[in-house]
Amino acid sequence: MFDRLAAIEERFEKLEGWLGDPQVASRPEELQRHAREHADLARIVEPYREYRRIEAELKTSRALLEEGDEAIRELAREEIALLEGRRAELEARLKELLIPRDPNDARDIILEIRAGAGGEEAALFAADLLRMFIKYAESQRWRVEIMSTSGTGSGGYKEVIASIAGRGAYSRLKYESGVHRVQRVPVTESQGRIHTSTVTVAILPEPEEVEVAIDPKELRIDVFRSSGPGGQSVNTTDSAVRVTHLPTGLVVSCQDEKSQHKNKAKALRVLRARLLDLAQEEQRQQISEARRTQVGTGDRSERIRTYNFPQGRVTDHRIGLTLHRLEDVLEGDLAPLIEALIAHYQAEALKAAS
Repeated sequence: MFDRLAAIEERFEKLEGWLGDPQVASRPEELQRHAREHADLARIVEPYREYRRIEAELKTSRALLEEGDEAIRELAREEIALLEGRRAELEARLKELLIPRDPNDARDIILEIRAGAGGEEAALFAADLLRMFIKYAESQRWRVEIMSTSGTGSGGYKEVIASIAGRGAYSRLKYESGVHRVQRVPVTESQGRIHTSTVTVAILPEPEEVEVAIDPKELRIDVFRSSGPGGQSVNTTDSAVRVTHLPTGLVVSCQDEKSQHKNKAKALRVLRARLLDLAQEEQRQQISEARRTQVGTGDRSERIRTYNFPQGRVTDHRIGLTLHRLEDVLEGDLAPLIEALIAHYQAEALKAAS
């Protein structure tokens, strides 16, 4: 571990030299790339340098134990206990920092929510989940943009797609991908029976345009008149857009904007995210089971969480965590779940790396 840390510090010092080089400063793209890497390595180098400083102070304090003055030896023993505690904290922190990072963690996301089993009740819960994610995003001061909706007459959603932009959006929401199950009495249930419905959530990292190049020749663009729930017309022009990516068969439709151009731009953003996810899924299938455990499977067919209304509880099945705070969670208080999931997967990654 310490050989790796020494190599990282050496690279960090080289980058510092390059950032002060006028020739590098005259090349903005290279300067920006070096600055990003420098900032990324700083989070490791700073605690590593503190660790080395603590080691030097421990050496000095241990030498004082050889002094003849008992008062000095007692002070040295107290100092050693404090320094050893801090050193242990730093060593644990450095082990975490050396875990390979998910390259998508810094990205914004495309959020896709689809009603599954349960008909209208599933669509209503899809709307509840959208509101939950929007509330959480607002608490993080992230920006939310609704990209596309397919609603129902009762205010639910068969499908809704949104973008969430902000620092750490993917790193904190990536574990929300999967099947969310709800158990409650539907508003349409006259006899008070509890129904179980499901909603599928997909969290896709959003790429830059240059990262996922789309050949216009590989696209089929169809335009049509948008409509709302029950066939109610939203507008009277052919502004809705359906984009089909011919090589993969992926289809994205957007109709929420009155402008055909804006709907097309939104559809292409969603398509890029799906193409990036498809490419990364192919890579994930080629790597080892240990590595897949380390980064989390992101399997959207996996039942990950149950929201039980009669008991007021939320259970995350992956980590066996149950919270009796259903209302708070649906109001966007996702932090206890997210922090527990991050801690769990970091622990799994540490085991895999050791």
